[in-house]
Amino acid sequence: MTRVAATAAPAGAVALMRPRRTRHGAPPREGYGFALALLAPSSTLIGALLLAPLVLLLIISFKSVKLGNIALILRADFTWDNYIRVLSDPATWHSLSISGAYILGSSIMAFGLGLATALILNEKFPAQRLFRTLMLLPWAVPGITATIAFLWILQPSFGVFNFMLRTLGFAAQDINWFGDSRLALLAVIFPTVWKTYPFFTIMLLAALQTIPRELYEAASIDGANKWRQFQWITWPSLRRYAIVALVFNAMYVFREFDFIFASTKGGPQGATDTIAIRIYNLAFETFDMAAASALGVLTFVLVAICVFGFVRWQMKLEQR
Repeated sequence: MTRVAATAAPAGAVALMRPRRTRHGAPPREGYGFALALLAPSSTLIGALLLAPLVLLLIISFKSVKLGNIALILRADFTWDNYIRVLSDPATWHSLSISGAYILGSSIMAFGLGLATALILNEKFPAQRLFRTLMLLPWAVPGITATIAFLWILQPSFGVFNFMLRTLGFAAQDINWFGDSRLALLAVIFPTVWKTYPFFTIMLLAALQTIPRELYEAASIDGANKWRQFQWITWPSLRRYAIVALVFNAMYVFREFDFIFASTKGGPQGATDTIAIRIYNLAFETFDMAAASALGVLTFVLVAICVFGFVRWQMKLEQR
């Protein structure tokens, strides 16, 4: 009888420690209030820091003011004129096209470089961990620092890139990368690619390590070369990860500011005047805060629509 009591006591204690379940198997809601109370301070702070500027931005976009204090802005009349002015301005569509070219060019180049780096780092070779660590360095460098470095690299007279082109015979004279309207966007893309390609490398390398090695061994026995293995094994396994990485990178590049502002400030002749630069110039060069806010809201809506469409498309792919 003593043994039964000794064994029953721990069982009872364990039963008391187990969370009670409701009729449908879900945990009871009694602890939700305490959990919400613990989350309330941080949630309130984050909400104030994130939602307050967004709400103020939305309010300013509907006001007929240029610059003033908050009280003056709140007293102004509501109007749609800011959105009409922004959407009817050819400079807005020009900036949108520049942003599209900037995203497309930098994403393609960064993805190609990231994929090649991931394939190399996925192989076993000496000092593999060291090279994986060094690969992350561009991602850790601040954008303004990378831009200044590339301003020196692409400097027309004594830049190392022009020196290499002249030495190899690809250029007969100095090339003004940031001063030529035909090359300025490409010059801005270079530091963007150098900064963002480690993101693709990390995403694709993580996906590569989930592919079983037995698939490559079986394909090698069947006589498939490296290209066939990549075509039928590697790329189908990477495709969904690659799409997600491209979408996230496009969102990052779309709002990119420091690379362009530190090098060209949207010039020459508007060749690098992206949406982010356009918003800055409207707000702090012409002090048209209402138009800048309206353009910011439209940009937010455009990104939200693109993300929503991507999520729906990705969910359909998952259901197949």
